[in-house]
Amino acid sequence: MENSEIKISVVEDHHDFREGLVNFINFSPGYNCVGKFSSVESALEGMVEPHVVLLDINLPGKSGIEAIPLFKEMFPALKVIMMTIFDDSENIFKAMQAGADGYLLKNTAPLKIIASIDEVMNGGAPMSPYIARKVVDFFCNQSSSGKDYDLTLREKEILSFLVEGIESRTIAENLFISYETVRNHLRNIYSKLQVTSKTQAVSKALRENLIK
Repeated sequence: MENSEIKISVVEDHHDFREGLVNFINFSPGYNCVGKFSSVESALEGMVEPHVVLLDINLPGKSGIEAIPLFKEMFPALKVIMMTIFDDSENIFKAMQAGADGYLLKNTAPLKIIASIDEVMNGGAPMSPYIARKVVDFFCNQSSSGKDYDLTLREKEILSFLVEGIESRTIAENLFISYETVRNHLRNIYSKLQVTSKTQAVSKALRENLIK
């Protein structure tokens, strides 16, 4: 998205939090809030296609989790970042299963929110550090599916980075390999897991305890 404005919509029923977030986005060069809504229903009626939606979970009417597939049906390229006070494993997992691309707590620093928008636009899966750790801990305690899908050690290593919310270019830097090599590994991972996106790969890895 270099030299191009990132368009963002905010769906949040808490007026002060919503307005503060909208103002910060609009005062950040290269970012533009193109919609602000207090409910899923109003967003479904009035949303003009954004690149990213910052979405609360606990909303009047439909919940944010229920909204994810509805928004993505409207705008297939849309990225959805949950912004919520809920840090329990059930809500985290349900959001990921529904197709959320990131999960941040509302106490996330404004500059980190902007960084997370950049990250999700570059193919990453941003999470608050506490959420990422809780996700890994929760699923490590679940029973294994007994499958490994013939993933190589390198593929498992890259999958573990995905679960931590690390984007592809950073994975390449950490592993001292090229970005294109990471992309090739990702294609192999998707094929073996029979998924089509990073979100689905992470969800399956966590659900079936594929990384240890």
